[in-house]
Amino acid sequence: MSTKAEPLPVTAVPEQELVKGLGLVSATTLVMGSMIGSGIFIVSADIARLVDSPALLILAWVITGFLTITGALAYGELAAMMPKAGGQYVFLRESLGPLWGFLYGWTLFLVIQTGTIAAVGVAFGKFLGYFFPSISAQNWIVHLGNTNMGLSTQNLVAILVVLLLSGINVFGIKTGALVQNVFTIAKVSALLGLILVAVFVGRNSGAVSANFGDFWRNASLSSQHVVAAGITVGTLAILAIAQVGSLFSADAWNNVTFTAAEVQNAKRNLPLALALGTGIVIALYVAANFVYLTVLPLDGDPHGATVFARGIKYAAEDRVGTAVMYQMFGATGAALMAVAIMLSTFGCANGLILSGARVYYAMAKDKLFFQPVARVHPQYRTPAISLAVQAIWTCILCLSGSYGQLLDYIVFAVLIFYVLTIVSLFVLRRTRPNAERPYRAVGYPVLPAIYIAIALYIDIVLLLYKPQYTWPGLIIVLLGIPVYYMWSRRTAARSEVTT
Repeated sequence: MSTKAEPLPVTAVPEQELVKGLGLVSATTLVMGSMIGSGIFIVSADIARLVDSPALLILAWVITGFLTITGALAYGELAAMMPKAGGQYVFLRESLGPLWGFLYGWTLFLVIQTGTIAAVGVAFGKFLGYFFPSISAQNWIVHLGNTNMGLSTQNLVAILVVLLLSGINVFGIKTGALVQNVFTIAKVSALLGLILVAVFVGRNSGAVSANFGDFWRNASLSSQHVVAAGITVGTLAILAIAQVGSLFSADAWNNVTFTAAEVQNAKRNLPLALALGTGIVIALYVAANFVYLTVLPLDGDPHGATVFARGIKYAAEDRVGTAVMYQMFGATGAALMAVAIMLSTFGCANGLILSGARVYYAMAKDKLFFQPVARVHPQYRTPAISLAVQAIWTCILCLSGSYGQLLDYIVFAVLIFYVLTIVSLFVLRRTRPNAERPYRAVGYPVLPAIYIAIALYIDIVLLLYKPQYTWPGLIIVLLGIPVYYMWSRRTAARSEVTT
């Protein structure tokens, strides 16, 4: 591979079509708001059951934090180098070739972005149902047989949220950013409030003694952990498996790169937003898990009569955050947590909707997606058709009831794309050594190399012990290869006709 300096190719996306309406604050809240959904309040129960150790529960989140922040620091260099609409799609296209960019965009549209939007929209409906019991997954308006497909009052709420936020984001990037700023500030304040209240008011001596009196139990490298009946693994492997929940809860931090063409002074503000946003959220996540351990015991009885008796492992429907608030303040605390999660999911959905549409817009400009998606609204200069297409597919996923399963399938593939993008950093350092780099990744090449090694280890462990999380996701990605070549041939044929 040549090391001769080459200029960056001119992108097919005319960036002047989009408006630079995101400052540093808005870009940072987009990072934070896209990361914080309902996961931090739920997945710790499943992680606790897997690792069976207070120390390993915290360590699982610390590993996620290391990967997230290291990834963000690496992406900062790529984003400052190529502040284009589409972000990660562009990084892969420019470094590894258009096929890899397409496969990322294909998977993003089919499952990653739209499936996540559907999931957080339904989570909003689920917690709204706390106040309005008629909003329920079992309250069907149209039900297709004995499946989970159809229109329930719960996914109707999700669909209405998706349509509302997609409509709001048509009215200019600043309008979408305003919604993002308001809801991100609200939910960060709520999460910080939970942490502070628990530290100063909710500390439970029984939980503290149970969790911190034997903090390192089952945490030695020789400890064995049960994955499934008849399958046990060591500590390093169980920490890798536990990353399914914690990594997903910390995901979507890369979404700000999708909006790079609309970020003011992007070469400075994108790396800063990535570093600040991920750093703040990870600090809150780790602190929240320490708080859980000070209020509820890790172990518990799945049939316990109280939230304390059920502990973190067996919190009702895995809602650890709700259990913690109920333990401190009773029904009032549970209601406050429901409001906090509604704020969190609403803001998360907005960030995902705002940013995801920019990727399909960039793909359409490259003639690798439906051509109308490349158009912007003549007045508001937003990718309105892309927002609409994204909303339609998301609503279909809501009705299908399959988004949650699809998201489980895609965790493996998501990590692969992160690895490939960080490999892009090494590729571009070699192939374009003299390209302008307003920011250079901190710790290069050591930290990015460690990221790649850990991420690949996690994927290998998942491939071995959680095949239900790996092969389906890999198949979804691979299905994009024939689609890419079919689309490319069609584009080439059209070009020949016009010439």
